[in-house]
Amino acid sequence: MGRALIVSAGASSNEYISARLTELGYARPIIVPSAAEARRRMLESDFELIVVNSPLPDEFGHELGTDAVEKTDAGVILLAKTGTAEQIADKLQDSGVIFLAKAAAAEQLLTPLSEEGVLLVTKPFSNTFFLQAIQMAAASNHRLLLLRQENQRMQEKLAQVRLVSRAKCCLIELGHMTEAEAHRYIEKKAMDTRRDRAEVAQEILDSYDPAQ
Repeated sequence: MGRALIVSAGASSNEYISARLTELGYARPIIVPSAAEARRRMLESDFELIVVNSPLPDEFGHELGTDAVEKTDAGVILLAKTGTAEQIADKLQDSGVIFLAKAAAAEQLLTPLSEEGVLLVTKPFSNTFFLQAIQMAAASNHRLLLLRQENQRMQEKLAQVRLVSRAKCCLIELGHMTEAEAHRYIEKKAMDTRRDRAEVAQEILDSYDPAQ
């Protein structure tokens, strides 16, 4: 497995989390006590998994969790007491951060808080369950990456549509074509030159206005 980062100020918790991760194949996880130090480490290194044991000395921890999801490719798990979990769940429901809630209840409870990967689990939890949480964190992060990629593709497609529309308007206004003629002109030129319509549209705009 890849590298793991543990963000926790509690010595006993550090030992427990580190031991569990080592058992699951994460060799020598890096442990830092604060969100500030975690952010510095995130800039310096790539991590497959980031475990945040809240609260931290310099912030609660959910802010760091969302930053980690947005700025890294790591799976992110946030440990939080049950009493505070519900208060911050709404803030994390769209982020892909997974909750493992420290609860006094003996029964292990699996409660999806949303369809975005936020999860409440009582502690203590088994090594097997912890591994499942890690796998869920990775899956959630992978889903977010796919959504970001899809969003990027949609943005690029929208930009191309706008570019083609501008070229059509240029042909209609300056080339004295009808909308249908402008459409056919762009389609035919793209086909004849084996280029996409956006390239042809940009060429049209440049030909009428080099400043475009």
